[in-house]
Amino acid sequence: MSADIALAETGFQRLLELLRELGSVAVACSGGLDSSLLLAAARLALGDRVLALTVATPYMATYEIVQVEELTRMLDVRHRVLNLPIPPEIVRNPPDRCYRCKQALFAELKAAAAEEGFPWLADGTNRDDLSDYRPGMRALRELEVRSPLLEAELGKTEIRRYARALNLPVWDKPASACLLTRLPHDTQVDLHLLRRVEASEEALRALGFRAVRVRCHGDLARIEVDPAEHPRLLDQAVADQVTAALTGCGFQYVTLDLRGYRMGSFNVRPLAE
Repeated sequence: MSADIALAETGFQRLLELLRELGSVAVACSGGLDSSLLLAAARLALGDRVLALTVATPYMATYEIVQVEELTRMLDVRHRVLNLPIPPEIVRNPPDRCYRCKQALFAELKAAAAEEGFPWLADGTNRDDLSDYRPGMRALRELEVRSPLLEAELGKTEIRRYARALNLPVWDKPASACLLTRLPHDTQVDLHLLRRVEASEEALRALGFRAVRVRCHGDLARIEVDPAEHPRLLDQAVADQVTAALTGCGFQYVTLDLRGYRMGSFNVRPLAE
């Protein structure tokens, strides 16, 4: 499918129209696929009446900040980074961490947007998020954050197609999440441990594993990758490289989760809302 055909689709045109109705918008941009597509669409729809806002915290991977800075330069969108400490409500990584985190961080983003003269703050929540356990979505509703991708009824398949048509470098980027998702709930957040996890995942990506998580259980690293990549990871030469890399990052034991890569494998889902 050509780029012109993809961008002429009803879904993308509906997204542009929703954004035009806002008049101007600040986009909470993490550097991931969803918020990057939203930012690019906002630039098309609104020109220079767009602001990219990014939160930088100790529990976010540093490469994400680099990627969003590259994206905003590519799109010629003004970009502001808010450097924030870990909110005190989540220092023990509670099961409702995502809700508490979004409450704290998006309140800061809304304040920054208003300070810059933007009445609307938008995020990259989309249709596919409705089928996953996303407690943070409640915080977005409470703070009246707009989700134009969701409002336009767009899911990951369409978002990737439109991002590719717009030549966004993140069009095939795997899903990402903050580093706190690598730690068990109800444990004190150790910033040195987060850097260890970040370095371990970067080492695995350098070895060619794209969608990867390193879940931390004290001195034990539990690796999650696509099951299709298990044979390569278990090849003795590669396994030796992986073991050397992760023990070099500070882990004592390195294991492979045979269930493979799963988003939110530490999530505790409530029996009822």
